[in-house]
Amino acid sequence: MKKAILGTIALAAMAGASLGAQQGTANGSGGLGGSAGTADTSPHTVYFIPVDRGVKLEVLDWGGVGRPLVLLAGLGYDAHVFDKFAPKLTAHHHVYGITRRGFGASSAPAPANGNYSADRLGDDVLAVIDTLELERPVLVGHAKAGQELSSIGNRHPEKVAGLIYLDAGYSYAYYDSAHGDLLLDAIDLRKKLDEYLSAGAPDLKQYFSELQASLPQFEKDVQDFQAELALMPPQPPRTGTPPPIMVAIEAGGEKYTEIHVPVLAIFADPHDFGQLYANDPTRRAAVIADDYVRTSAQADAFQAGITGAKVVRLPNASHFIFVSNEADVLREMNAFLAKLP
Repeated sequence: MKKAILGTIALAAMAGASLGAQQGTANGSGGLGGSAGTADTSPHTVYFIPVDRGVKLEVLDWGGVGRPLVLLAGLGYDAHVFDKFAPKLTAHHHVYGITRRGFGASSAPAPANGNYSADRLGDDVLAVIDTLELERPVLVGHAKAGQELSSIGNRHPEKVAGLIYLDAGYSYAYYDSAHGDLLLDAIDLRKKLDEYLSAGAPDLKQYFSELQASLPQFEKDVQDFQAELALMPPQPPRTGTPPPIMVAIEAGGEKYTEIHVPVLAIFADPHDFGQLYANDPTRRAAVIADDYVRTSAQADAFQAGITGAKVVRLPNASHFIFVSNEADVLREMNAFLAKLP
């Protein structure tokens, strides 16, 4: 499935504005943990941990006792986005946060040679876990961090005790083949075309048979995305090129279909759209209805496809679900964590 309606620029912008209003404007390089121009007063220690040649990640340590929790921010944010949320978990857990490469105070290697692929980002998290000698922590990821969670849960389940997805269980985290995903299917199609253009297909009959079989799904992805865009306000024309690191992360996505650890996935279903179409209730209702259908379908697929996954839906929560619905998220997290062996 395409990344539900939260994949659109409009909702991402509203989510950021919502978080800024509730939690303060940006501090540092992308974090939204405090107010602009003020010191970082969150009770954490800051480490810089090597994870790759020439690459160090900013790691925040809020302290606490009990099983370790590792918090991973969504795309475009750093670990300081959890500055107000993390201390509320330290009574029963030792809480850490990781700023992924390319953002905040972490190193930003060139966006080339797979430096920002989903599995590379997942390996960074594993490197931090190993360096800190964390014994089977629980990973908690917001938004795009769901792909790091799924990368680890798919490839190295022995390293973690569980995964918690905070509005992060979309197609970058669990690919539903019944619906597809525009970006992930485009990546696969591009690989197929590159194989042909490089004269790398040894059996042309088989190659074109496989290529033709993939086209209907891609066409459906495009049609679905056009239908979604039709509901949203016109976007301003693009100026310049997208940030190369963002492009590299999007291009490095994988289709994860198996996760082998206990999972809690909390979805905002439907999302809070703020003041979008506040003066046009008909269009507003159409956007919310579309989001509900898409998000519910992905939540259903996630629950059906991952054995034992617990899926929780919070109506009218914002994409920054740990801010808009903090009490609900803490309640569900604590109940899930209490049952882990």
